[in-house]
Amino acid sequence: MQLKSFVYSLLFILIFQSSNLRGQNERFNGLNMNMGNLYRLSNAETRSISPENFTGEKGKGGMAIPDPEAPRNTANASLAARDLGQGWKVNPFIIIKPGETITLAEIDGPGAIQHIWMTPTGNWRFSIVRIYWDDEESPSVEVPVGDFFGMGWGEYAHLNSLAVCVNPGSAFNCYWPMPFRKKCRITMENINDRDEMRLYYQIDYTLTEVPDDAAYFHAQFRRTKVNETSDYTIIDNVKGAGHFVGVYLAWQVNNNGWWGEGEIKFFLDGDTKFPTICGTGTEDYFCGSYNFDRNGKYVTFTTPYSGLVQVIPADLTYKAGQRFGLYRWHIMDPVRFKKDLRITIQDLGWRHGGRYLPQKSDISSTCFWYQKEPHAKFPQLPAWQYLEVN
Repeated sequence: MQLKSFVYSLLFILIFQSSNLRGQNERFNGLNMNMGNLYRLSNAETRSISPENFTGEKGKGGMAIPDPEAPRNTANASLAARDLGQGWKVNPFIIIKPGETITLAEIDGPGAIQHIWMTPTGNWRFSIVRIYWDDEESPSVEVPVGDFFGMGWGEYAHLNSLAVCVNPGSAFNCYWPMPFRKKCRITMENINDRDEMRLYYQIDYTLTEVPDDAAYFHAQFRRTKVNETSDYTIIDNVKGAGHFVGVYLAWQVNNNGWWGEGEIKFFLDGDTKFPTICGTGTEDYFCGSYNFDRNGKYVTFTTPYSGLVQVIPADLTYKAGQRFGLYRWHIMDPVRFKKDLRITIQDLGWRHGGRYLPQKSDISSTCFWYQKEPHAKFPQLPAWQYLEVN
């Protein structure tokens, strides 16, 4: 009996050590970067797409030649670079005309987007970023650029989180990992019917092996200018297996008093009337408490996982309602689903006698999640007249 126990123990130790050695010797694909693996070598290939290298090809950056007669978006800074010549910031930005869609990047996989930086001019609600994975015709990401980066009200605020950073003067940064297997295509549409936009951008990616269990990144925008039901739908009709990883809300309150009593609800895998996960209040869900109030004033904050990044007050002339920008990233606590997902949040304040007030706020949301493809087709994005912040 003792010999048998000894043999089992020895086998367990050998298997454990073999597993450890195998893990240490596995080829590192260069994904899931953190301080704990920064020292590891990898066969992954780093590439980057910008107006100075539209394809990301090796040894093809900064090749534009100053030429005032060159086609648009091939030598846009020719005048500034005329004395210095090729290699001296000849085409650092693109111009997107009203109603035009331009492909920012088209990448053959497998690989992953690791960082996106851009600084778009013009109306951020009128610039629509779309991302298509592999050969899909319906985008997996379709969001106004300001909302995608947590700036839904079209005004700059400093945002400092793990997934999204917004830095002075209007530098948008995204660190959501976005693996793909066959292809990635990123476009920008200017739906402004009058003004062109200027866009500086950099899309940093790696060409590498992608794990079998890697899901695809998704983001969807919605808006209800007057929330008639007082029960706002952040996302619904998500079909398949995946996990929800965050939301940004741009919320305009159309009444006085505290506006954030509403509960967020996650309906998972067939839930109907009642959800599996139910919050306790809007500020609670965004990792704050007691109205975000200190000494009678809202206190903005921006942290790795959550924030009240904007409080835009009404004024005595042309700004009619208080506006708020909030985000919550479920990086450490993703909400996993196997079949379907629906998320709502109540639009709820206070009225006379300590009663709840169903509100009619102006709410916009951008929801972020990962899932297996194919995904359910998104609702049609509204025209600029409905997207406009006014």
